[in-house]
Amino acid sequence: MLNYPVLTIKDKIGYGLGDMASALVWQTATLFLAYFYTDVFGLPAAVMGTMFLAVRAVDAFLDPCIGAIVDRTQTRYGKFRPWLLWFAVPFGVSCLITFYVPDLALTGKIVYASVTYCILCVVYSAINVPYCAMPGVLSQDPRERHSIQSWRFALSFIGGLVVTVIALPLVDWLGKGDAKQGYFYAMGLMGLLGVILFFCCFAMTKERFQPKREGSGSMLSDLQSLWHNPQWRIVFIFNILLLVAVVTRGSATIYYVKYVMLKPNLIFPFIISGMISALFGALFSEILLGKFDRVKSYQWMILCFVIFGSIIFFIPPQAVWLIFAINIVFSFMQNLTTPLQWTMFSDVVDYEEHRTGRRLDGLVFSTALFAIKFGLALGGAVVGWILGFVDYLPNHAEQSSSVITTISALFTLIPSVLFILMGLLLFTYKLNSHYVTDIAAKLAIKHQQSQRPAEPVGTIAHV
Repeated sequence: MLNYPVLTIKDKIGYGLGDMASALVWQTATLFLAYFYTDVFGLPAAVMGTMFLAVRAVDAFLDPCIGAIVDRTQTRYGKFRPWLLWFAVPFGVSCLITFYVPDLALTGKIVYASVTYCILCVVYSAINVPYCAMPGVLSQDPRERHSIQSWRFALSFIGGLVVTVIALPLVDWLGKGDAKQGYFYAMGLMGLLGVILFFCCFAMTKERFQPKREGSGSMLSDLQSLWHNPQWRIVFIFNILLLVAVVTRGSATIYYVKYVMLKPNLIFPFIISGMISALFGALFSEILLGKFDRVKSYQWMILCFVIFGSIIFFIPPQAVWLIFAINIVFSFMQNLTTPLQWTMFSDVVDYEEHRTGRRLDGLVFSTALFAIKFGLALGGAVVGWILGFVDYLPNHAEQSSSVITTISALFTLIPSVLFILMGLLLFTYKLNSHYVTDIAAKLAIKHQQSQRPAEPVGTIAHV
């Protein structure tokens, strides 16, 4: 049995700080950007929605191109870490300019908003594709990769909590009654903190090996190779189903608390309690699930998702604290599996190298982000389509019984159906713990035999 280098707590925290940086900026954009564009920036809602859809569509298809470039990057700092160095400052600046309100007519504002939002999305992809792909070169031990992902998402949730709790008070304090100034300065601070955290991530991590790229095929040939990898196809579809389920449930949360429970004053505590529970779920993932087979663990946890997620549908909405408690348990269990979800992509990278000799970390993780963005868009659309179909009336305290039932189903039963499909899909997935460990050991021997001197800083091969 191979003795892999043991990652320290410093390594794991260092890697997690990268996702905390992403959460500070991206969670801010997710929570507040739509409101900012309509109520502060002054864009018509229809224009804002069209801009979001167009930019996100372009951005999603750009991810594989970035992944292909990342796979062809070789520097003395490694393949992935340099991207954190190169794009940390642009990441912070893109956040700052996105939340700036120029003194322009409506047409000028639309152009400015479209360009700056596009820059934010592109820079986010340029730093996050290589960041997400890093675990495969930080450690060759599948168990350590699980641990890395646990720390990553625990710190990410902390970043998300910080944004959720302090962002709007910070806007009020810094703006002193001027919302435009408040958003600009508050998001500038978030961006600055994100830059510092990415620099810390770069400094505190180390790529322990630089596997030699086999062949010099094009991005198209890499995509074709990946398409013929059945385990990649399973993971790709699995993640789309997961994101649609999570986004459907998340998007329905406010509607459920406001119109079904009739407790609009509890929306914030309901969301925060779930986020705190999710944080601990991610942190304890490797401790609670690391000793067991990862595929079977995920299947059992999905069964728990279905039970705890759907049971709320049958509980009287007046049982407020029971619903709170079940939601907290659900959030904890769901995020026990989040590190496993991302570890699966590292397993696919190893399997692809074992299968074809081609290591495609960047491309695999870029397609992961594509699946997530597609799932996010589809999940949000599903909620809008279904609520529109049942004639939901915005800001009406009393909704029809069909609307109430539909909202309950969006929060409980509909995500559970998607969870069931995910569980069934895992029966066709063969990268269990034993198989993954065996592949990792064979690849570790191969990498030790083929190590070569690193190339000069900044060398990027032709795509």
